[in-house]
Amino acid sequence: MENKEVVLWTGAGQIGMAIARRIGYGKKIVVGDKNISNANKIAKIMNEAGFDVVAIECDISSRESILNLIKEGEKYGEISMLINSAGVSPSQAPIEKILKVDLYGTAVLLEEVGKVIKQGGAGITISSQSGHRMEQLGAKIDEQLATTPTEELLDLDVLQPENIKDTLHAYQLAKRCNEKRVMYESTIWGKKKARINSISPGIIVTPLAIDEFNGERGDFYKNMFKKCPAGRPGTADEVANLAEILMTDKGEFITGSDFLIDGGATASYFYGELKPENN
Repeated sequence: MENKEVVLWTGAGQIGMAIARRIGYGKKIVVGDKNISNANKIAKIMNEAGFDVVAIECDISSRESILNLIKEGEKYGEISMLINSAGVSPSQAPIEKILKVDLYGTAVLLEEVGKVIKQGGAGITISSQSGHRMEQLGAKIDEQLATTPTEELLDLDVLQPENIKDTLHAYQLAKRCNEKRVMYESTIWGKKKARINSISPGIIVTPLAIDEFNGERGDFYKNMFKKCPAGRPGTADEVANLAEILMTDKGEFITGSDFLIDGGATASYFYGELKPENN
């Protein structure tokens, strides 16, 4: 078997695929998704476009499943890149599942991949603008979210159900944790001269987003992109433009950072037409 650099990719969706197409040529790409049919469909599209992709079932809320993904990747060579675009949205899941997948799962994935990432490797995890919308939690809680051992994360007071208002609040907490976890993990990945960053997209047009536009929160989302400075939603390829910089030699001095790419929606939420009292 030919030994290749390996890209681990979780979450077989449009954003992950756009990134994989930018950085995955000449590499072995292992795509994992909880729904194996999604992973197989994406792998077929990529393989028919000239990439080398294999699909595997992977649930990032399970450490065992993450370790199986890593084991699959190591069959083909050294793991040089991570794309984490797995997750569930506030309208898809209850509070407990959002915390288990988006918060705990991401933390475990970054931890385990950090143990095996190639010298000089790079990773990206997809967070969300939602992490930038909630009130500041304070230095103590931020440090807890960043550094608490993964198996103790869900025991933190701030993450107890009685302290979480609804699924949106849970999602915001998860994404805030993602940002802090990336900062912490970058100090560990850096021992191998490897880099890890996060991207926080706003409204990006994907099949899931289209469902949201047509759902009960549709008017909220449409108002958001109509009143943001860009005046429109974004595309997966625009997120991939940024990811390509972060994951290649153009971004060698960038690690432990989060990048907001939302057409100015968050700026407008705090200082413009999207400010709550203006709506």
